[in-house]
Amino acid sequence: MTAKLRSPHTPSPSGNATTLAATAVAVAGAATALWVNHRARVAEREHPPIGRLIDVDGVRLHFLERGAGSPVVLLHGNGVQLEDFIACGLFDRLAQRRRVIAFDRPGFGHSSRPRNHMWTPGLQALWLGKALTQLGATRPVVVGHSWGALVAMAMGLQVPEDVGGLVLLSGYYYPTARLDVPMNLPAAVPGVGDVLQHTALPILARAGLKRALRRMFAPAPVPADFLRTVPRELLVRPRQLRAAAEDTAFMIPAVTQMRREYARLRVPLTLFTGKDDRIVDPAAHTVRLYDELPRSQLRVASGGHMVHYAAPGEIADAVEALSVASAPKRLTVV
Repeated sequence: MTAKLRSPHTPSPSGNATTLAATAVAVAGAATALWVNHRARVAEREHPPIGRLIDVDGVRLHFLERGAGSPVVLLHGNGVQLEDFIACGLFDRLAQRRRVIAFDRPGFGHSSRPRNHMWTPGLQALWLGKALTQLGATRPVVVGHSWGALVAMAMGLQVPEDVGGLVLLSGYYYPTARLDVPMNLPAAVPGVGDVLQHTALPILARAGLKRALRRMFAPAPVPADFLRTVPRELLVRPRQLRAAAEDTAFMIPAVTQMRREYARLRVPLTLFTGKDDRIVDPAAHTVRLYDELPRSQLRVASGGHMVHYAAPGEIADAVEALSVASAPKRLTVV
């Protein structure tokens, strides 16, 4: 029997299968990316900025401002945007007595996040400080939730003379192990992350969003109107997912460096935590920071990580107390 020789130019069946599989994956990825980017454009058209835009050294920052009096600045946590403070009612409460400025942090909502910077808490604090100077907001009380608490803390450490007080909510202050950090690292790496953010991640984010929100709000239920006030489609856009992944990746290195500076903090400080927080352990972070800073005040509220939903009145009162304490005293000459 004569063996039939294969031409060196004839692809093998396994090679054909591999090529077809690779082609199918590429086509599926391209189709997904087109759909994801279409949904992002639609979301931004249907949910335009609700506030104003300001340019700070080439970075576009979106903020909402209301009220009059001494200024209060609100900095949201990871993954959301300034509407979070509207949904919980804190923005409107504060605006009854103070000038309130809520920012979309870089990369979230309608604020930009140029790729030529590493947006650590310190760098975000620097840019937001420049924005406040442009807006003429002098010695504000800065309220930060979760990741926003790190940015607020950085502002108090960088320019304490420019900050009237800090109210930190459910913050992460010390390097402790977190499962979400290694899970988010691929999405934070340029190149690989860009592919993931335009294909698999938006789909996974949509599928897991309600579960993630339940964990954030637990043991309280997720407010029924949360995703109407904080639009879901803006939360799952590629650029917002990139910002969230980068913030998660920066978290442990940031607090590893910042913890060495806590002892020199001289800004009046009130700490809030939810006693049932399932995202950030209250004892390992908020209570520990309170013990380290004897001049700070501690408020333990019912509820979980979203403490600004559980205790907006108490937080507004704490802001008011710091606003009054930091207001310039009028000298009366008799």
